[in-house]
Amino acid sequence: MVLRLPLAVTGLATRPFNKLTTTNAANRWMSTLIHHKFDHNLSLPSTLKSSTVYRPNYERSWSMPRPFCSTPIKEIEEQGIGMKSVGGPVLAWSEDEVMLRGTVQKFAHQNIKPLVSEMDEKAKLDKTLLAQLFEAGFMGIEVAGKYGGSEMTFTQTCIVIEELAKIDPAISVIVDIHNTLNNHILSKYGSEFQKERYLYRMATQSLSSFCLSEPSAGSDAFALKTVAVPSHDKKTYTLKGTKMWISNAAEADIFLVFANVNPTLGYKGITAFIVDRNSPGLSIGKKENKLGIRASSCCEVVLDNVQVDAHAILGKEGMGYKIAIESLNEGRIGIGAQMIGLAQGALNATMPYLFERKQFGHPVATFQGMQFQIAQAHTELEAAKLLVYNAARMKDAGMDVQLQAAYAKLYSSQIAEKIASKCIEWSGGVGFTKEFPMEKFFRDVKIGQIYEGTSNMQLQTIGRLLSREFK
Repeated sequence: MVLRLPLAVTGLATRPFNKLTTTNAANRWMSTLIHHKFDHNLSLPSTLKSSTVYRPNYERSWSMPRPFCSTPIKEIEEQGIGMKSVGGPVLAWSEDEVMLRGTVQKFAHQNIKPLVSEMDEKAKLDKTLLAQLFEAGFMGIEVAGKYGGSEMTFTQTCIVIEELAKIDPAISVIVDIHNTLNNHILSKYGSEFQKERYLYRMATQSLSSFCLSEPSAGSDAFALKTVAVPSHDKKTYTLKGTKMWISNAAEADIFLVFANVNPTLGYKGITAFIVDRNSPGLSIGKKENKLGIRASSCCEVVLDNVQVDAHAILGKEGMGYKIAIESLNEGRIGIGAQMIGLAQGALNATMPYLFERKQFGHPVATFQGMQFQIAQAHTELEAAKLLVYNAARMKDAGMDVQLQAAYAKLYSSQIAEKIASKCIEWSGGVGFTKEFPMEKFFRDVKIGQIYEGTSNMQLQTIGRLLSREFK
């Protein structure tokens, strides 16, 4: 019986098969490898190393199906998406993406890293840094140029979020929420009046908050009690209620508030409003003293008879549920990018130390027991990166990403927590001190399994969507 290799395993998933011997040669090599129990001295047969058939043809591969895309080809065809839009390896970066990554890395090391400890200790964002984030173009990544944005892709947004998280996950989530939730919502659902009045400010100077959660509405987000009472002619609405755990609230100038205009309709009455910080009746309440991501403010937002006019409604009355659900799918991929960046940042901080510190006359990292753990961590992180960027590229291709977003957020947050914990263990005593960054990454990582949908909610979403395939 001939062993058939999965295409992704052979590395030939995006390459042409001109000869039957291609698969046979790969099968013979893998059979030999299994027989010898993965002897590391084995080398590839010359037919697999030298033949031009086996070399990547990336120019051609970009027009072929993405090897790691978890969406069936039939579904892609049903959605009317061209194969070219989802072609190529997930983690193969374009020139623009490589340049952007380098730019963000440089910015993070020069502008953020010197402030991390102080901002964490004081639990306060440096105002100068916020201005620098806007100046660098990181606060309007996907926003159209005519509204002051950079007109980049969602994948590029994830690159920015990931790179910032390697240095400070708190700064990363500030950028994440502002871009993946609020800018996205204004860009997609905002009227031209709203875009000219608010979106330009959000891309160039004004931080924003996404106000959905309430004391009684956490995972059951649409059990919210905040109401928007319309006037008789529906020209104005009066907002009453309290929002909880609102990120960016201490510094935000613009708030996207979800309120119910008709509670008898349930979630169908939920409507999204744009509210200015200086609106009479809007105030910032208690600021939470958090375990991690302390530079990112998290506060109550009190709405005490805040009056807005009908032009403040995003989309249409009753569209709030749809807007929130759709935007949170994108936001979850952003959180996934934050988590893989955090995990990589923890490893970047830990690995040099493991090669410097010696025990029993050898660097700690050279012991086999350590190498196995390090290999496992990097393998799982690579898998998380694939999930995150597969979802991001599918989003850019216009595909439904509800399932992929849940995969990405669930797994990346789990692996990031595991890696951050291991980095402290591997570092020993110094990893438990605030002189080294490992302990901060460990404190920062826990929120990844809570905000923008807990891990249990992601599992519920995954289970529900998978069940549909078998009913």
